[in-house]
Amino acid sequence: MKYKQGFTLLEVLVALAILAIALSAAMKVSIENAENASYLRDKTLAHWVAMNVLTEIQVRGEWPDQKKGSAMMADRKWYWTLKVSETVDDELRRLEVQVHKNESAVVSLVGFVAAKSLSE
Repeated sequence: MKYKQGFTLLEVLVALAILAIALSAAMKVSIENAENASYLRDKTLAHWVAMNVLTEIQVRGEWPDQKKGSAMMADRKWYWTLKVSETVDDELRRLEVQVHKNESAVVSLVGFVAAKSLSE
């Protein structure tokens, strides 16, 4: 009587189960990497929008008030809100720019503007 060599059905099922677990773990890691890349892209673009708003105020020499606006960056519309606070120094204002796509803020950036730079 000759014995045939090969895999039993049980061995094949165990191998397929191990393969399925390994592939699902690899797929989960790649999905998380894609989501992380998207999050970092949005954070970077929102930070650039906030920096542009602060720079524009400093270049124009405005003594700012509370403002809202929007800007296009990377073919997307970003909404920003400028909050102005007084400081201990009467000739200095604290500016906080919050940038968001929908309702929740993506990034918040704080800067200062002085009245001296406005008169120069």
